[in-house]
Amino acid sequence: MPALNRIADFAPEMTEWRRHLHANPELGFDCHQTAAFVVDRLREMGITEIETGIAESGIVALIEGSAPGPTIGLRADMDALPIVEETGAEHASTVPGKMHACGHDGHTTMLLGAARYLSETRNFAGRVALIFQPAEEFGGGGRVMREAGILDRYDVSEVYAIHCAPDFEAGTFHTRPGPIMAAVDEFEITVTGKGGHAAYPHTTADPVACALQIGQALNSIVSRNTDPIDNLVVSLTQIHGGSANNVIPQSVRLSGTVRSFRPAVQAMVQERIAAICTGSGVAMGCDVALDYQTDYPATVNDPDRTAFAAEVARDLAGDANVDADTAPMMGAEDFSYLLEARPGAYVFLGQGIGPFCHHPAFDFNDEVAPLGASFLARLVERASPLPG
Repeated sequence: MPALNRIADFAPEMTEWRRHLHANPELGFDCHQTAAFVVDRLREMGITEIETGIAESGIVALIEGSAPGPTIGLRADMDALPIVEETGAEHASTVPGKMHACGHDGHTTMLLGAARYLSETRNFAGRVALIFQPAEEFGGGGRVMREAGILDRYDVSEVYAIHCAPDFEAGTFHTRPGPIMAAVDEFEITVTGKGGHAAYPHTTADPVACALQIGQALNSIVSRNTDPIDNLVVSLTQIHGGSANNVIPQSVRLSGTVRSFRPAVQAMVQERIAAICTGSGVAMGCDVALDYQTDYPATVNDPDRTAFAAEVARDLAGDANVDADTAPMMGAEDFSYLLEARPGAYVFLGQGIGPFCHHPAFDFNDEVAPLGASFLARLVERASPLPG
């Protein structure tokens, strides 16, 4: 793959970094060992301006260029998932019940590779802010780091991130202007009725029947309340209630997720779920309580920065390997919090077709890491070229 020559030279070392990270996964904000490994590598590169402990275990490190200029932010996520690994790899997780099933080990490695190249060459103006973030999967580490003031404190003018993609051919780049990943909300509905003997249902207020009515009605939000042009997912994923075949329970709990791209659609869904809960409760004689939580906002790429990122990718990989109008995806990403505050772009790097993210057999493809690192490095050199 067309990686920069210098990065290709230390690609074997990048593989060692990545496999060490894969074997030692950490969850959420508790990425302290991962952060220590990253800091050790950065110091070996001669990078000394390093802030640690942001959002508990996050890092921002600065590389000064060879002339004055803006600060470009490059972000990688560090956390793993609570999954039992089934890759069978020699570098498989050594921590029971935890694994890097979404490629964050690879993302961290690619940013370290770009850091090593940029710290050696300094062929750019301004500064690079290397943002190593915990808790992308759960907890919104991107939001916490933004609220900690990293963008203002380091005067970051634009931000970029890259994510591996096991549904695209290796060495291909995929992005789009505007929304590229969805906003995610979660809901929990508690239906409380009057339990009793299943042989005498007329003496009860059956929460199971009410819950079934609510579940069926939720499907109508997409089919009957949403403009067909808008992308929307409403998924009921859990129903819990009852303890015996001859007992009508006192309560039933339902929960699920909502994925959307536009705030107006997001607000409509919340209103419709609330109305369905209220109406079903009245109709079935049950009390219905809704807990609706908005989570990560949609990941929205700046059009100009996305066009720029696509051009950098074309220079590296060729026109045929860059899709600058890829279809938006219904997954969510907390890089969205940084893109709310600064212009930038989120880009997918194909790693070859294989088990999808969050699957116990997923593993990052080390062969694409030098290309990803080259892309991040070139973004900086092209965004802030040296004068003359």
